[in-house]
Amino acid sequence: MANTDEPDLDEVLTAVGPRLRALRTQRGATLGQLSATTGISVSTLSRLESGRRRPTLELLLPLARAHQVPLDELVDAPETGDPRIHQRSFDRNGVTMIPLTRRPGGLQAYKMVYRPGWPGGELEQKVHEGYEWLYVLSGRLRLLLGEHDVTLSAGEVAEFDTRTPHAMANPGPGATEVLALFGPQGERIHVRARPARKG
Repeated sequence: MANTDEPDLDEVLTAVGPRLRALRTQRGATLGQLSATTGISVSTLSRLESGRRRPTLELLLPLARAHQVPLDELVDAPETGDPRIHQRSFDRNGVTMIPLTRRPGGLQAYKMVYRPGWPGGELEQKVHEGYEWLYVLSGRLRLLLGEHDVTLSAGEVAEFDTRTPHAMANPGPGATEVLALFGPQGERIHVRARPARKG
């Protein structure tokens, strides 16, 4: 008798495309960049993400390596009961990023480590869709946000709409560690500043 608790194979494969797109966009990679990394054509990557191409092991292995996630995360394999998060860190523009959330899409959490003096040279403010919340764990983080230029120290928080021009730097002297939450456009992070009043 078939196990009715197991997900349907077609449903599992259909979910792979949106997961691949979310992983790529959260890392800020284009289809062209991913194609250069994996050797998979842009058209094939596009069809995979849109669900018009059935994912195969031959395609998923290089994609899992490129996104630095376990293969079972791409296909949403059942949980083993281990509550620990086994995510690998990766480097993005000279910043070490350690994923703290398992599922692509929605709110994403990272621990980010900026080396002293990063990025070096003139800061260029950029914009993109989304919302960002930063908490400085250690060190100092310079934040250019529109016309504002502030330096955050350990224990300080900043949150902003990423459509506002922004750039970050580590003024030193040591490394800076930041806890960062990234949300889709319009998804603000709600922080309760004081206990709710009891009715």
